[in-house]
Amino acid sequence: MIKKGIVYCSTGSHYRVESEGHFYVCRIKGKFRVKAIKSTNPIAVGDKVLFIIDPNSEEKTGVITDIEVRQNYIVRKSVNLSKQIQIIAANIDQVFLMITLKTPTTFPAFIDRFLVTAKAYEIKTVLLFNKIDQYNSHELIEMRSLKEVYEKIGYDCHEVVATDINTLGKIQNIMAEKVSMFSGHSGVGKSTLINTLSPSLDLKTANISVQHEQGQHTTTYAEMFDLDGGAKLIDTPGIRGFGVFDIRKEELSGYFVEFSTLDKECKFNNCMHINEPQCAVKKALGKGEIAYSRYKSYLQLLEDDILYR
Repeated sequence: MIKKGIVYCSTGSHYRVESEGHFYVCRIKGKFRVKAIKSTNPIAVGDKVLFIIDPNSEEKTGVITDIEVRQNYIVRKSVNLSKQIQIIAANIDQVFLMITLKTPTTFPAFIDRFLVTAKAYEIKTVLLFNKIDQYNSHELIEMRSLKEVYEKIGYDCHEVVATDINTLGKIQNIMAEKVSMFSGHSGVGKSTLINTLSPSLDLKTANISVQHEQGQHTTTYAEMFDLDGGAKLIDTPGIRGFGVFDIRKEELSGYFVEFSTLDKECKFNNCMHINEPQCAVKKALGKGEIAYSRYKSYLQLLEDDILYR
């Protein structure tokens, strides 16, 4: 009997699939491994799949036979295989990118790479500036200056303390009845925030490495959870680097929202916003209407070999 289900957990070797209120541990048929899919993981959390229950097993096990067309997905470059990608999650309504000013530091270049990828796959991104209770007055000014960069170009930004439910009310409202993915560096507080939203989950957390000021990986694979209010939440492993993939350099400026509104004002239709005369983007940069950190990220991405198809 063929069943329809949603992948809640993907470890790489097996998949936990929910169907009609029951969970099944599934494996995949060999054909998924030889299809012309450039990803290291042909099936991801959030995928809608068809599977057959194994009649010879006393446990709830099955075999995934097919995958439905994805509404969207978000990817990153595979760490070890430069020509392959990793699908982080699929069929997402929105993604929350958690940002910290220190322990660990989330640099603007990382934020911008993430935003470009999310926009390329048409996924709404909400920025969460966490650990605001740990900043001194100067650090708060620095954090709010960074936050203002993204608020000015239309991103939804929130200041939160992952351990304090009183700072998460707006986040709960945004998450209601939606599938949300949480991402960011290891140690930014993803699992801590999720535990605050739903203490019964009791996700494992770890202290920051003092030597390197980096988070230690406590989430080793992506997993989806059901929360109150019809929300579904996808927790993902911490990401140290984020390589943008499958975007032509001629398209890149279209994924920087403040650039895309100015493209039509440039003298040349194919303006790359580098050295061309009468470039509206460079003019806006000179006036301070575009943040230099954003323009710097754009230039860095243009030089990135893994950007191109």
